[in-house]
Amino acid sequence: MLQHVTAFWATSAELALFQTQYVLNIHLLPTFRFGSAVAMATAAFIICDSLPMHLTSSLTTQSELLQLKEVITSRKSQYGGRHNCYVNVAIAHKKVMASTENLKGGIIENLHINTLCKQRRLQEALHHLNVMKQSGFRIQPSTYGSILQLCVELRSLTEGRSVHDHIMRDGIEPDTFLGNHLINMYSKLREIKFARQVFDKISERNLVSWSSMIAGYAQNGYCQEALQTFCAMLFADFKPNQFVFASILRACSNRLCLEAGQQVYAYIIKSGCSSDMLLGSAIVNMFVKCENIQYSRIVFDNLPERTVRAWTAMIVGNAQNGNDVEALRLFCKMQLTGIRLDQFVFSSVLRACGSLSNLSFGKQIHVHVIKFGFNSDVSAATPLVDMYAKCGDVVDARKIFDRMSERNVVSWSAMMAGYADIEDGEEVLKLFEQMQGTGVKPNQFIFSSILQSCAILAALEQGKQVHANLIKTGLLSDLGVGSALVTMYARSGSIEEARFFFDIMTERDVVAWTAMIVGHAQHGEAEKALELFEQMQSEGIKPNYVTFVGVLSACSHVGLINEGWQYFESMNRDHSIVPTVDHYACMIDILGRAGRQEEAENLINQMPFKPNALVWRTLLGTCRIHGEMELGKRAAERILELEPEDAATYVLLSNMNASVGDWDNVTKIRKMMTERGIKKEVGQSWIVVKNRVHTFVACDKSHPQTDVIYAELDELRKEMKKVGYVPDTNFVLHDVEEEQKEHLVFHHSEKLAIAFGLISTPPRSPIVIFKNLRVCGDCHTATKFISEIVTREIVVRDANRFHHFKGGVCSCNNYW
Repeated sequence: MLQHVTAFWATSAELALFQTQYVLNIHLLPTFRFGSAVAMATAAFIICDSLPMHLTSSLTTQSELLQLKEVITSRKSQYGGRHNCYVNVAIAHKKVMASTENLKGGIIENLHINTLCKQRRLQEALHHLNVMKQSGFRIQPSTYGSILQLCVELRSLTEGRSVHDHIMRDGIEPDTFLGNHLINMYSKLREIKFARQVFDKISERNLVSWSSMIAGYAQNGYCQEALQTFCAMLFADFKPNQFVFASILRACSNRLCLEAGQQVYAYIIKSGCSSDMLLGSAIVNMFVKCENIQYSRIVFDNLPERTVRAWTAMIVGNAQNGNDVEALRLFCKMQLTGIRLDQFVFSSVLRACGSLSNLSFGKQIHVHVIKFGFNSDVSAATPLVDMYAKCGDVVDARKIFDRMSERNVVSWSAMMAGYADIEDGEEVLKLFEQMQGTGVKPNQFIFSSILQSCAILAALEQGKQVHANLIKTGLLSDLGVGSALVTMYARSGSIEEARFFFDIMTERDVVAWTAMIVGHAQHGEAEKALELFEQMQSEGIKPNYVTFVGVLSACSHVGLINEGWQYFESMNRDHSIVPTVDHYACMIDILGRAGRQEEAENLINQMPFKPNALVWRTLLGTCRIHGEMELGKRAAERILELEPEDAATYVLLSNMNASVGDWDNVTKIRKMMTERGIKKEVGQSWIVVKNRVHTFVACDKSHPQTDVIYAELDELRKEMKKVGYVPDTNFVLHDVEEEQKEHLVFHHSEKLAIAFGLISTPPRSPIVIFKNLRVCGDCHTATKFISEIVTREIVVRDANRFHHFKGGVCSCNNYW
């Protein structure tokens, strides 16, 4: 060792001084139980700066020690501390020689373990703890405390328990100091039962003991236990401080504990602590989480000084409770105070913008996020993705998503939900596949988006695979996932499987009930939908506005006019739900489909708000069914005033004129569409066979099996004509010869998809077809004939509902 340090000294005098000091202490080296010179140096360095000077008085004079330190300090800067370890050991030995008792007590070893803890080297600290015990050194309580604190920071419960065992094996009954550390460790590592056991064994508890136990209960969601412990503390004559109050307020941050929270608040006022800035923020936060925005606002308004936490709590509370406009107002006020904004504030404000679909305000917040440098932070970038997606701007949402250097499960979920909301199911499934390659595990929200995508694409087999994965992952019990699964089965044509799963759900909320009611309505099973609605209410579940959309749709699909009126009028009267434009549209559909267009128009005129394009479009659709040309034209004019580029309106109006042979007006409308650059949506039908989607348009010949499909269709036409089928050429909306019309109508996309289904699926198995527009009258008639000829059930989902064809009869009973 001397050989290594010789080069460090510039003069022989300096070297002689070091050798004198070092040689005096060299015999002490064996007493150190460390594995390396570096470890020795680490402990020595701490001792050099921590032990009092008087310990060295018996060995050297004050001036000698200071001289040695001065030389060492000057050489450190020149040589970068290369030989510091030996120098520090020498000084440390010199300082502790005066006290043999201190060496036996293991001061160096205890200090070394504390250093390891500061460096977050837990395993090494535990190793040296065991070495100390084997060597008979006394382990100081502060050493145990340092290790226990490191276990908390590293979330190392197993190591924390081993330290506790170490203490118990030494026969040490945890005193107040150690007990508090153990309570803190077990509480923060979610082992509250063991924390309580330690607490109960502390003979002399101090305020920290009570505070730690109450905080532990609060952190782990044990509201009642925290309150009981708080009361016991008061009975024990301990006066709570702001940390105890903060913990008990956190425990009461649950709407079930609102009353207790109010009592704690009253006690805080009585104790004179209500003006404390941190406590004021905690009180606001408590009332917010209890969903009592009124109380939280009163406290907030009376705070002498508002912290960023208080502002954030109010903004978050309003956003989470649907007061999105108020959340944005508070944000604007907060900006005026000059308080520095953080990513939590931005996240809440962006959430409010998304809920309001306020893209303009959201973009302004985006500018602030960039200005404050949070745009690269996943906690700020994810809410941006969510905001843009909820506002329907998936293009910008995707740009932000793609630029994120790090994505968590929430980021993926937000992006997938955005695509699902615009019904881009294919993109959702692509993203899911991409996510799986990153190792991120899907949560219940991602599975819900995937199921929604399967419903959009009518991908029943893929949906079943997702169902199997949900069983494996244990997420099937989630209410949101369960509701999405019911919707997936219903929209994919399997209403029986939807009902089966719904019936076995152990818990059902209003969303699940509504999903099943809407499913029955879409399949024309009004009686089942209405029975379910009554059962739902009898079980104490309150319907929401979406539930009534499903109920009124069920009435519309089967012509239940009186029942529809009764349910519509009961909304506000019995359930305090003010009818929206969607409910009025349902009533107009009910009346219109029944041929009561005049009543439907009167209802539009009596609406408490200005009718939108949806209402007039619904009326126009019923006019198309019943040939009400004049009213249809008026409805079309209203639609085009509101949405001049709505292609569906031009098409409906053109079809109405074509149905009565007014080809001049048909030509004018089509010319108008061309001049305005408006393109009609192409009618498509598709069928899923072996997880592959096969899409067809009218007179389509692009499919690889076109010849076989057309041959099958020709055979079907011959068989159908034998049993009375006559093509209805009124649904050909082109001015061509009758023979050409018959050819066109028999090669509609629905019929091509059915023919392909017949040649591609096992005999007698159901065929499920999907169409993006309303099925035409001739295809509806033809499918009834086909179902009887081939003795197979054919399910067709069009833009409005499901049709189940079986034995020559449709489930809609020709009311569609």
